[in-house]
Amino acid sequence: MTTITTYSVPTVLSIAGFDGSGGAGIQADTKAISALGCYAMNVLTALPVQNTQGVRNIYEIPTQAVREQLDAIFEDIYPDAIKIGMVHSTELVELISSYLRDYTGDIVFDPVMVSTSGHKLIQDDTIQACVDLLFPLTRIITPNLDEVSVLIGKQVDSVPEMEKAGDQLLKKGCRAVLIKGGHLQTAQLTSLLFQQDKTALVFRSEKIETKNTHGSGCTLSSAIASQLALHLPLDRAVTAALDYVHEAIRSSKDLMIGKGNGPLNHFHHPQQLICHEMD
Repeated sequence: MTTITTYSVPTVLSIAGFDGSGGAGIQADTKAISALGCYAMNVLTALPVQNTQGVRNIYEIPTQAVREQLDAIFEDIYPDAIKIGMVHSTELVELISSYLRDYTGDIVFDPVMVSTSGHKLIQDDTIQACVDLLFPLTRIITPNLDEVSVLIGKQVDSVPEMEKAGDQLLKKGCRAVLIKGGHLQTAQLTSLLFQQDKTALVFRSEKIETKNTHGSGCTLSSAIASQLALHLPLDRAVTAALDYVHEAIRSSKDLMIGKGNGPLNHFHHPQQLICHEMD
C-alpha cells in the first residue's frame, strides 16, 4: 500500500484595503507573504480607488460582508498569524476585535490613519476604538511618524521624540510598538522597537534615494506577520522583516512602474512555499 505524505504550510491572513495598482494594501500583503514562503489569505475591509499617484476615492465594504469573509476563512483555514491594515470605521473595529478576541495566533496591526499628504483617513472616534479594542489584541503595532503623532497628539519627527513616544504608546495597552523612521529627514534611518519590560531595540539603515516606496508600511507589517507565523521571536521577526523591506526598496529604486511613487520589488529574493511534513 502506498503511503501519501501530506504537508502543512504557514498561513497568514491579511485584513486590509485594496490597491488596484498592486503596490499596497492586500496586494502588497499577498506578495510579501508569498515571497517569504507563507500562504496568503485576504479579508477586504475597504475599496480605495488609487494608483501610484494617490488615492482618488474610498468605497466602504459593508460590515456584514467583512464578517462573512472572516467566517469563510476561519471555517476553512485557521491563520497562523494575522496582519490588520486599513480599518476605516468604528463598526469595523468593533466587529474585527470581537471576532478575534479568542484568536490564538499573533496579530500585527499597521494603524493606517494618515495619507501620504498628511490628511487623517479615519475619524477620531475610530482612532480611539483602535486604541481601546485592537491594541490589547495585538502582538505588535507598526505606526509611522505621522501615525505616532496622531496617536499621542504631538508632532514626532526626531529620534529623541520617537523614544518618548514609544513609552507613551506602550501605556495605551499594546504589548510592543515598532516606530518606523522612514519619514525622518536624515541620511540614516532609525526605527525603534519597544516591548513591555524590555530595553528598546534600535534598527538603523542608510536612506535609499528613490520614489519607489509605495506600500512599504503594508509590506513591513505583512513581513513581520509572516516571520511570526514561522515562529520567530518578535525581535528576530522584526529584524528579518526590516531587512526584507530594505532590500525590496533597494532592488526597486531604478524601476519605472507608474507615473508616481512606484512599488517595492517584493520578489527580489523569493522563498519557495515552506512545507512541513505532517504526522
